[in-house]
Amino acid sequence: WMPWGLMALFLILSGIARQMEKQGPLNLGVVPSYWEVPVPTLHKMVERAERLVPPDAVGDERKEAALFKITWLTAPGTPVFCAALLSMVLLRLSPAQVLAVFRKTIYQMRIPIPTIACMLGLSYVTKYAGMDATLGVAFAETGVLYPFFAAMLGWLGVFLTGTDAGSNALFGSLQKITATEVWNTHGSTALRHLSLEQAQILICTANSTGGVMGKMIDAQSICVATAGTNQVGREADIFKAVIWHSVLLACVVGLMTAAQAFLWPFTQMVPK
Repeated sequence: WMPWGLMALFLILSGIARQMEKQGPLNLGVVPSYWEVPVPTLHKMVERAERLVPPDAVGDERKEAALFKITWLTAPGTPVFCAALLSMVLLRLSPAQVLAVFRKTIYQMRIPIPTIACMLGLSYVTKYAGMDATLGVAFAETGVLYPFFAAMLGWLGVFLTGTDAGSNALFGSLQKITATEVWNTHGSTALRHLSLEQAQILICTANSTGGVMGKMIDAQSICVATAGTNQVGREADIFKAVIWHSVLLACVVGLMTAAQAFLWPFTQMVPK
């Protein structure tokens, strides 16, 4: 259990560092804790439609920033990697054992890692091509039912990408745009208990909470689970066993989101 304990400790430290980075990169003496690199030919080249930007935005404020953020210190993989290095020492692994584990890990993750990378890349394509805005305005046609479907969309995103972070990257901007459109249409009636910012927070959060319920059926998780428990070949059996649990729990999250959107006192749970 020691590797998992070490990983938990490093993740806590990484989370603390991430909170400190809200004011900017940390000065570590030699290098900053992260770099932001403008993407050539894309940074500040895409401008949102007037209805999709704050009313007081002018000039460059209306344009999308395309910054590649290299978060080497607080990226989730950094604490995991540090825990692995320390575990090698404390467990007294030989170089041959380390190499064997490394090769096995690469083999197990040969499909999930490229898949996740491609889905994250697709999220940037949809954002800067305006596809998220188009889909967001279209989904707004569901009207007052959308808070329920917001959770289901997050569930679908995790099923496709395999990670909640991937789902948020893929659908996060879309969810915010749709929340804005729904509030502009029904803010004075069905959503009268929420401000525009609260509606955006609620819908974007539903993308994450609904997405968690899709974690049990995404292909990457099932493949990793079967590989780690010597059940390769039983992926379909596992999927069939948990699919309806996943759908039911996602619906529960959708109903909870709808209650927080429309029903007092549940609307008081949404932070201001």
